[in-house]
Amino acid sequence: MRLPFVALALVFPVAALAVDSDAPPEPTPTTTTCTGGQVWDHDDGECVDVEGSSLGDDALYEAAREFAYAGQYENALTALRAMENQRTDRVLTYMGFTLRKSGAADQGMAYYGAALEANPDNLLARAYLGQAYVELGNLERATVQLAEIRARGGADGWPERALLEAIETGRSFRY
Repeated sequence: MRLPFVALALVFPVAALAVDSDAPPEPTPTTTTCTGGQVWDHDDGECVDVEGSSLGDDALYEAAREFAYAGQYENALTALRAMENQRTDRVLTYMGFTLRKSGAADQGMAYYGAALEANPDNLLARAYLGQAYVELGNLERATVQLAEIRARGGADGWPERALLEAIETGRSFRY
């Protein structure tokens, strides 16, 4: 089962990233050394301001994920907003996640919807949307997202496991 996924990842790396990027990011100097929302620039070996930096979208995306998982939601939003391409489903997914976790659930839900409009096979967006439904007490809609994840090839992956656990326990993950 892993071999076809690896082959797919080599041919379609962005698609693979959407499925494989659901594991929590490892802390880097962005959250262990930098302060004030700065991001670690691996090329320069120092903390830099997000605005005006030469960091590309991939580096900003990884920083946004790291900030979000560390509970630094404003810093995550700043990194996401600094990305050049704001309409990719990965940006929309993490905008939704970050807004939801920072207390703006309605805005977060709108971003999940936009992410799924851009890419209906975005299993991570479906898992986060389902977790949001669990938080809102709407297990029926959460279960619909779980069925969609499974129907789109996500059985036994992190999105399915995370949403299933949220449905079974009534709690979404705390990052």
